[in-house]
Parts: sequence; structure tokens; C-alpha cells
Amino acid sequence: MSLLRKIRETGRVAEDAPPRPAGDPPPGAAELAGSAHVRCIDAGSCNGCEIEIAAAFGPVYDAERYGARLVASPRHADVALVTGAVTRNMAEPLRRTVAAMPRPRLVVAVGDCAIGCGEFAGGHGVEGAAGDVVPVDLLVPGCPPEPERIVAALRVVTGR
Repeated sequence: MSLLRKIRETGRVAEDAPPRPAGDPPPGAAELAGSAHVRCIDAGSCNGCEIEIAAAFGPVYDAERYGARLVASPRHADVALVTGAVTRNMAEPLRRTVAAMPRPRLVVAVGDCAIGCGEFAGGHGVEGAAGDVVPVDLLVPGCPPEPERIVAALRVVTGR
């Protein structure tokens, strides 16, 4: 009984969650009902954004506590996180991957390269930004963006 008494007297020791994200969610996000399955797509990045996405889903930032979960198949995904300037070889696979996702689907451009090609703008192997190839619903700027920004974008999608 002393352990239960100690737990009751100690109370909550975890940090409170940050405030809910401000702003309107993108169209279709309300249909996800607070839970989103996420597929990461590297369309030609330097791998900096992928490292930050891995950190966002790691134990420190823990994006899963807000209802975002990584999946391996686009057929199970609600949200696509696209990183990097889209290369010519990845333009069609990106289109097909997004087309394979069930509706409602959201596309999030993560990093400056996915938003506007960043350092790779005008390169001979670059097709363009993610928005030039597929419709993008949400932008996460940064080179690379901090895990907090990625988690904040996923919280906008889930509403949690």
C-alpha cells in the first residue's frame, strides 16, 4: 500500500504537452479524426531532412503521441512527407506513390529543397519542387527543419 500512497501523493511528474497548434488544418485533415499514418518520400534530398524526421519520431520529440505514425506502404498512408528537390528520376515515382495513397490524402513538403529546390535550383537533374510535381497541402520550411517544426506540422494535420 505504501507504493500506491506514494504515487497518489506525488501526482503528475511528466511535462505538460505544448499548446495545440494554431491555424486552420488543411482540407481533408478533419477526416483523419486525430490520427495520421505517415509515409516519408525522399525525392532527391541530401538526407538532412530525413535525419530530422527520424528525430521527430524518436523518443525525445515523440510525434506518435500526437497521433502520427510511420508506415512503410503508401497504400496505408494518409500523409506523405516529401523531402528534397524532386529529381527527374523521382518525379514519376513520386506521382505514383501519391496516387497510390487513399483519399483523403495530404502532402507535406519538408525542407527548403522540397518547397523551392533550395541549393539545387536550376540543376540539370532537378525536375522542380514537390509542389511542381504533386499538389502540396502544408509546408515545413528550414534547411533542415528542426524536429519541433515537423512535429508541429503533424500536429496541425492531426489536430492534437
